[in-house]
Amino acid sequence: MKRNIVIAAVTAAALVGGGTATALATTGDDDRDTAPRADMSVSDDGGVRDEADDRDDDRREDAGAASAEVTAADAVASALADTPGTAVSAELDDEDDGGDDSGDDGDDRRERAAWEVDVLSGDGTWYSVRVDPATGKVLGSERDDDEDDTAEVRTALKGTSVDAAEAAKAAAGHGTVTSVELDEDGYRGDGKPAWEVETHASGKGGQDWRVDPKTGKVTADRSHDSDDADDSRGSDDD
Repeated sequence: MKRNIVIAAVTAAALVGGGTATALATTGDDDRDTAPRADMSVSDDGGVRDEADDRDDDRREDAGAASAEVTAADAVASALADTPGTAVSAELDDEDDGGDDSGDDGDDRRERAAWEVDVLSGDGTWYSVRVDPATGKVLGSERDDDEDDTAEVRTALKGTSVDAAEAAKAAAGHGTVTSVELDEDGYRGDGKPAWEVETHASGKGGQDWRVDPKTGKVTADRSHDSDDADDSRGSDDD
């Protein structure tokens, strides 16, 4: 009788989950007090695994933020001391991007966790500067020819008094800053530039903030919430 119940439960799980379910062979008499064990593996879980992956990402980013002894503001200062100009963004990169497999010199600078600071020089040249998050030492600087929004960035920064480092400091009260970036288009393209800052705090995961480049006022960034709501409405219409 108990064996029939287990088989029925496994079959139901497979039908409801839309995936596969596997039960190990059971042993023992039906009238034993110990219930047979079943090992079920259900796939196509409707987003449960995606949510678990998101939680893992948050935990990894929290750990990376906690281990960084050099703040975003300090990383920007180090980058500008090495490569003069205007810092337009700074992001704590704790991922291994694969490095450069073309050389045999053992140079692993591109594989280390680092602050990546984008700097716009006075002559309009863009540079990507990597800063060690433990020591503040510049690991390297290279020219970035992919940037093509120089005019927009300069227009957005015209007349502002809050730079990337100051924006990071302003938002630091909400957690450890892991990125700061200039949004030259403004919220939903309203033409009001702002610094976008992401912070991480224990138990809260990532939070997004907007810092006014003229006043330094910090407000919660609701643009992602709005985008999610739009996506949800779009899926309902399908």
